[in-house]
Amino acid sequence: MTNNEKAVKVLGELVEACRDGQDGYRDAAEHVTDRELAHLFNQQSLQRAGFAGELEQELINLGESDPDRTGSAKAAIHRAWIDLKATLGGGDHAILNSVEAGEDTAKKAYERAVQNAELPEDIALIVRRQLTSIQAAHDHVRSLRDTKAA
Repeated sequence: MTNNEKAVKVLGELVEACRDGQDGYRDAAEHVTDRELAHLFNQQSLQRAGFAGELEQELINLGESDPDRTGSAKAAIHRAWIDLKATLGGGDHAILNSVEAGEDTAKKAYERAVQNAELPEDIALIVRRQLTSIQAAHDHVRSLRDTKAA
């Protein structure tokens, strides 16, 4: 596998993680009762869509004419679990728990990517910048979850 093919594979995984986050945040926003949380989740959903678009452009630059723009089946199951929790009255704290779990997955994907030596430096810069934002979102969600638990 060439370095270009490896970079395409890594970027494809990150696009999937971003689409999962985009859909997960949007779904969570629909279920929380706190309007500020809903607003935050919608903002994060839009940010993840932007991240995915930025990475998809890099895939195109690497020669992928039609990059996959979908999320994973695992994340779809996770969103169904959020839906079930909301239906059963799990409340905002339960949804925040689920969102944090999704963020853990995204963080891990990005952390693996930044350690990948096959990424061209210009793409690695994008990935590191996005990781910084994802880490901040994760920490913020965790803080909100802990506050709601108190």
